[in-house]
Amino acid sequence: MAESKRVLSVIMGGGRGTRLFPLTKERCKPAVPLAGKYRLVDIPISNCLNSGYNRIFLLTQFLTASLHRHINKSFHFDPFGAGFIDLLSAEQTNLSTSWYEGTADAVRRNLEHFDAHAHDLILILSGDQLYRMDFRQIIDQHVATGADVTIAAIPFPVSKVEGLGLMRVNDDLSISEFVEKPKDPAVINSLTVSPALEAKLEPCPEKRCLASMGIYVFSRDVLKRALANDMKDFGKEVIPALLGQQKLYSYIFEGYWEDIGTVRAFFEANLALAQPLPPFNFFDRSAPIYTHARYLPASKINRCSIDHVVIGDGCLVTDSTLKHSVIGIRSVLGENSDLEDVVMMGSDYYQTKLEVESDKARGRPPIGVGRNCRIKRAIIDKNARIGDGVTLSPDGKPDGDYPHGVVIRDGILCVCKGAVIPSGFTL
Repeated sequence: MAESKRVLSVIMGGGRGTRLFPLTKERCKPAVPLAGKYRLVDIPISNCLNSGYNRIFLLTQFLTASLHRHINKSFHFDPFGAGFIDLLSAEQTNLSTSWYEGTADAVRRNLEHFDAHAHDLILILSGDQLYRMDFRQIIDQHVATGADVTIAAIPFPVSKVEGLGLMRVNDDLSISEFVEKPKDPAVINSLTVSPALEAKLEPCPEKRCLASMGIYVFSRDVLKRALANDMKDFGKEVIPALLGQQKLYSYIFEGYWEDIGTVRAFFEANLALAQPLPPFNFFDRSAPIYTHARYLPASKINRCSIDHVVIGDGCLVTDSTLKHSVIGIRSVLGENSDLEDVVMMGSDYYQTKLEVESDKARGRPPIGVGRNCRIKRAIIDKNARIGDGVTLSPDGKPDGDYPHGVVIRDGILCVCKGAVIPSGFTL
């Protein structure tokens, strides 16, 4: 069925990303590095390509330079497959001079670009989630049910649905109610999964609700009618307004899904990849995750103790102890350093010997982690410089801003991109 319908994919580039600050201090959420060598945006793009949908629009607005550079370096299509990734930033037009004011507004203002390509359905995706989905299945269900709109939903325990849009789904998968981010326990309990649907799901000891994943399939004409107004957001306004007016169905997804919206969620999702059997599998050859081909050398690890660690390409690690960590591309770690529960994003480039000597002459540490450092429960952003004998840990310290570009958010210590931490500093 999916092959009989022409599909355009639209990936939302995200808002300001304030909950993920300081990782979004200089980049938008989809551009945040992930798993040692990827970017968050690689996930939805790869899901589209693995599903056979290679006509993709990426809507961007805030701090877009890093994201645009990554897309332009990573994704190139041959002229015979008609595939593309088109970057659509907010732009001034004869009809509007403002920025995107929400997800629905962003899509509305680009309908004319979509119309230049033949399509029957539009698949709308978030750019900052970690999951693997074959989109042909949700498209097949959309066609089979005759739906106007299909919303991907994931069963979530009642105790964990805070901040998610919830829906009441009938036994035939049609949606009869949608509530965006309810806080009232009575409302949440009234939206729990029906016994008939629950029997079809994987067993769970706790009552569950069906939460929106922010993944929508719209029939072309329905989307145009749904946006023929000034509504700004799909979850808060457009979807509730369509209830009772159009045929809305839910597609239930039971795989791994993580909305990487906070520093803690990002930190835990990355460290989970260091487990022996991680919840998200980057090693599935039938559905690879694509990213920038950097042609880096293999990592060089000398005399180290390593336990449950993901190490990206081109790293230089010497005589150190690494435990339950993710080490990103081009990371450099000096002798006798100890990292535990650390997400290190690495570097954008290697320094030359002359540059390193020049830094040392000025009393400035080179890029990477120096000698005799002790770092625990931390995120080290790209191009950070950490001198010798530095100790960093968030234990016992409140959230807030600290010297030398160190920030604690959600109980996680973050070293900001390009920060310079002098030798001997302790936090």
